[in-house]
Amino acid sequence: MRGFYIGRFQPYHNGHHQMVEEIADEVDELVLGIGSAGDSHTRRNPFTAGERVMMVTKSVAEFDLTTYAVPIEDLDRHSVWVSHVQSMSPTFDVAYSNNPLVIQLFHEAGVEVRQSPMFNRDVLEGTELRERMIEGGGWEDLVPDPVVDVIDEIDGIERLQRVSETDTNGD
Repeated sequence: MRGFYIGRFQPYHNGHHQMVEEIADEVDELVLGIGSAGDSHTRRNPFTAGERVMMVTKSVAEFDLTTYAVPIEDLDRHSVWVSHVQSMSPTFDVAYSNNPLVIQLFHEAGVEVRQSPMFNRDVLEGTELRERMIEGGGWEDLVPDPVVDVIDEIDGIERLQRVSETDTNGD
């Protein structure tokens, strides 16, 4: 059985990793949709789709699971989003999400959706991790080691800090 799990993975963190570990018990193969693939170099979406593919691929290599990382660009038309995802992805039998909109869209399209518990959500949340990166706080323990390596390789902290700066002139 093949599953599908989508996230922005900005960055891929231990909450995502725990979710993949749970999913790995239920499926033989997993498609990891890299959401908002066209967005990068902003405070909310600092990493490119390719960088996130590297983070995800290197991190999930530890699982006994065939995985496919597939960039999925935003469509901004909810009524056709599932067919867009399906057109970009290998076929899948079940989708995994805790996002209410994603759950609703898959449900309306007749795709089975399974949820999992959230893991340490107050800390394992992309906004919190990005804020820690900007402020120089401890974030490395909240992501798998390969993610730290990728962010180091691309000078991701410096990029995130630069794109988060505000113009002192108020412009």
